[in-house]
Amino acid sequence: MHENMNFDFDGHPDRRMVPGEKWGRYAGRDILPLWVADMDFPAPPAVLAALSARIEHGIFGYTHPWPSLIDAVVDGIARDHGWQIEPDWLVWLPGVVTGFNLACRAAGAEGAGVFTATPIYPPFLAAPANNAGRLVHSPLVLDECQQRWQWDRAATLAAIAPYTRLFMLCNPHNPVGRVFDEEELRWIGEIAIERDLVICSDEIHCGLVLDPAKPHIPIAMLDREIARRSITLMAPSKTWNIPALYCALAIIPDATLRMRFRRVMRGIVPEVNVLGFVAAEAAYRDGGPWRAALLDYLRANRDRVVDAVSAMPGLAMAVPEATYLAWIDCRGAGLTEPVAFFEAAGVGLSDGRFFGMPGFVRLNFGCARATLDEALARMARALEQRPRHALDHQR
Repeated sequence: MHENMNFDFDGHPDRRMVPGEKWGRYAGRDILPLWVADMDFPAPPAVLAALSARIEHGIFGYTHPWPSLIDAVVDGIARDHGWQIEPDWLVWLPGVVTGFNLACRAAGAEGAGVFTATPIYPPFLAAPANNAGRLVHSPLVLDECQQRWQWDRAATLAAIAPYTRLFMLCNPHNPVGRVFDEEELRWIGEIAIERDLVICSDEIHCGLVLDPAKPHIPIAMLDREIARRSITLMAPSKTWNIPALYCALAIIPDATLRMRFRRVMRGIVPEVNVLGFVAAEAAYRDGGPWRAALLDYLRANRDRVVDAVSAMPGLAMAVPEATYLAWIDCRGAGLTEPVAFFEAAGVGLSDGRFFGMPGFVRLNFGCARATLDEALARMARALEQRPRHALDHQR
């Protein structure tokens, strides 16, 4: 049992009172926002205290990463994921989206192929074209027996054309919530070795594993040859809910690949701001108890979503192993525009079409339980109140 009496996840500040993307989208409308991937919880007390102390100092001059910050990150990754990284592998970034756009540039020549599997966080789909590359992809498939999303291995191999230079991985996966196991990761590593690919692994949700039996494994720690061709992206932003402080890191063990990555950054990528650095150090060093309590809360929220969705006519989902995101299949409900349907019912969700898989929605359950329960009740009520013939017609 965690000492979480000081961590109140049920009560949170009213986000409608300050500018912000999540709640601002529906300003003036009775729509509960469960869409963009930030949580409604205040940052950990340790982070808030560190920020307060730095603000009290009053000087915000140009600042590079300092030794205790680097030690906190190196020690935190070793402690939480069993991966011992070297300080000189770190490249600091303002965000992971910046990281995988840079990876597209660092991995190969203009026109090179970039592989990923859909559904996927939408910026993955845009990054190749942003950087004069070509997107190649195949879909993940739902194993009906195990009720979990899997790689379609034949389709993956067929999609990776000879001109492909980069394999873009998301693990833990956004939006399906998978934590890929060692066998799956070694299979990806073998593909990269055989086809001479760089692997860019977005591991921003690595601190949000909900299933203790499925620990996060950084793909780069599996094998020296895999590490040599890997760019691993991490950040404290999702785990400790500090996304707008814009602090992330690329972990690149190979010196040559790291040099190429740094070269394509020059003159384009700004430095991380000092408050992002301060928050990152506090989160990695002192944020463990808060994270443990958060995971307990998120597991209970996840279970509420699973139970509620299973009772909603026409909806289905696999149980997420990580993240605070539920990937919900609405196709059985006959909803041609599921996001619009649920917005009309007072719930704002993310549209699966932007993830490469129409007919699905993504629901963010990183919110107070009362908010979540009300949103789920609104969804259920809207589905139950639909004219029966409308559902039958869609079938």
